[in-house]
Amino acid sequence: MSFFDRDYREIITKAVIGKGKKFTESTHTISPSHRPTSILGCWVINHIYNAKKKGEHVEVSGSYDVNVWYSYNDNTKTEVVTERVNYCDLVKLSIKDDNCIHDDVEVIAKVVQQPNCLEANITANGQKIVVEVEREFTVDVIGETKLCVKVDPHGCDKDEDYEYELSSDDFSTIETDFLPSSSSDDDKHD
Repeated sequence: MSFFDRDYREIITKAVIGKGKKFTESTHTISPSHRPTSILGCWVINHIYNAKKKGEHVEVSGSYDVNVWYSYNDNTKTEVVTERVNYCDLVKLSIKDDNCIHDDVEVIAKVVQQPNCLEANITANGQKIVVEVEREFTVDVIGETKLCVKVDPHGCDKDEDYEYELSSDDFSTIETDFLPSSSSDDDKHD
């Protein structure tokens, strides 16, 4: 057995083996049933997503509903148009552990910025609405990896942690004046 073998051990454990973050701005074209006069509001709801590792990236795929409230017929009527949008974001892993043992990994994706409408405008031909949406994710990839740890050649002495002896000097420094004296308690009851 070599010197290295006695002083170090390889431990296999689950750990974060990859991390990444991605901010995305995307543009969606919405087709209302009437020719819009003006945009009154835009919001994004019903966001769902899932994530899986694909090579050196994590693929975050999901969908959300884009709702646009607009006026038409020379601002005399209003309507809300809703369109379901599907997306697929590839998040590059900026931190990677090359000691990963196998490809059986777990991916955790967290939304930093929920899909949110940045801007909604009527197109130049006046028939459609263009909506800009932002979203941001962080991802962690968890898998089995090897750690190399240094071993104490003497092992662990279990009793070593509990050998705390107090001297009489240690007891003399304890403050005892926080308790009221018994004579002062008797005076209060008179």
